[in-house]
Amino acid sequence: MSLFFACSNANNKPLSIDFSSDSTKIVISHIDPRGLLELKNSDKGDSTLNEMISVLQTPSEKDSAIREEPIAGKVMLTDSNIVFVPVASFVKGRDYLVITHLNIRFGGVEEVVKGKVSYSIKPQQKFLTR
Repeated sequence: MSLFFACSNANNKPLSIDFSSDSTKIVISHIDPRGLLELKNSDKGDSTLNEMISVLQTPSEKDSAIREEPIAGKVMLTDSNIVFVPVASFVKGRDYLVITHLNIRFGGVEEVVKGKVSYSIKPQQKFLTR
């Protein structure tokens, strides 16, 4: 598995993780161009994409009886985004946790110079409510 992270701040926009306008998919945008190019050129194809993104159904205040469990789906690469399409539709009112290793940084130039570089890789996470 390859991880795609950078020590530069060439892409200043934070990673965007949101539902599509019709809430049938999750769209990840503002991906570092170098990482996106590596994904496009990967000889492992879909397996690399599937390792980069996890979507979990999570309990919420409205429905605490739900167990946290992975959502099955297909991950697709477009020109500038990554799209997660679930096998079964997202349920209105439920919470979902998206975990990704895209755009992970050890540190920017300033952190490197000051010796404040993080030695652990923490995935980016975002809760979404359908």
